[in-house]
Amino acid sequence: MSEEIIAIIGGTGNLGAALARKLAQAGRRVIIGSRAAESAEKAAAELGHGLTGLSNQDAAAAAAIIIVTVPFAAQEATLASIKPFIEGKIIVDTTVPLMPPKVMRVQLPAEGSAAQRAQMLLGEGANLVSGFHNVAAHKLAKDENVACDVLIFGDDKSARAKIVELAKLAGMRGVHGGVLANSAAAEAMTSVLIFINKNYQVDGAGVTITGELAGLDKA
Repeated sequence: MSEEIIAIIGGTGNLGAALARKLAQAGRRVIIGSRAAESAEKAAAELGHGLTGLSNQDAAAAAAIIIVTVPFAAQEATLASIKPFIEGKIIVDTTVPLMPPKVMRVQLPAEGSAAQRAQMLLGEGANLVSGFHNVAAHKLAKDENVACDVLIFGDDKSARAKIVELAKLAGMRGVHGGVLANSAAAEAMTSVLIFINKNYQVDGAGVTITGELAGLDKA
């Protein structure tokens, strides 16, 4: 797994850049992708840690694990642009269906969740996992402990386990959340957390699973 290249599609955004930096710091080979290769190259140079930058399509083509970190409004176009390069790879969709200006209101798409929408757009053959919905990107970007669990969803348990491990490498606790359809719960929780942030003046509320999780280090 340590030799597999990771592409962060939309990696110049807050979440993408933070994930790219954390994974590169942990020793993984990471490519930042952007619609414009020049933007990706600039972001990679600024973040350092051996990161490189390419266009979204070239980054997806070069990687074994593709993490998509774009806003809901850009999900369809972005997935269409990388679809020719996903065969045999794990695609991680982090999309949350936030629809401005009412981002504090849960608004799941007709497919049931952004993850299920991604599966529909990529086709049933796509090995899709979803996660990282409830992480405050500005906290992940800092060199400090991120007190947040990451729920990972997917129908392929082995693919899910790989992304649980990536969450751990990025400094968080990855927790299996079940099948892809369950992603709706974490996606909806993001709007709830945004409301909590505003209502209680919290600097990036997150989710922590209480209780002692047996076999946490096992797939």
